[in-house]
Amino acid sequence: MPDGDDTQKGQPPVWRAALFGLCPECGAPTLFDGPVKFRERCGACGLDYGAYNVGDGPAAFLTLIIGALLIALALTLDSVFAPPLWVHVILWVPLTAAAVVYGLRLAKGALVASEHQRKAAEGRQVEQDDD
Repeated sequence: MPDGDDTQKGQPPVWRAALFGLCPECGAPTLFDGPVKFRERCGACGLDYGAYNVGDGPAAFLTLIIGALLIALALTLDSVFAPPLWVHVILWVPLTAAAVVYGLRLAKGALVASEHQRKAAEGRQVEQDDD
């Protein structure tokens, strides 16, 4: 019975490519060159990552979502335990940075893998004949 995954042989599913930073074509772990910076191309199969337009959409969207969640958690922690301010600083600053960076990796990896598997491209106008 098919599991609903329409990827070709050798291509990882979107969730796996996003989670582990895998090339959407061959599955090699070559998608990222830094915490959230893409490599120019895959070192294993040569796929050009620059052809995919991920943009900055995930950055703004994820930062707002992660910020709202962490503020809710910080307010809950403060109302239940009332820790001193230094505990909040030590806890929430690194947690926020880690959540944003890892969230961006996941979102950008998922968008690239999704664009690749669906062969997404910019829209083009088709000229019609006046017959």
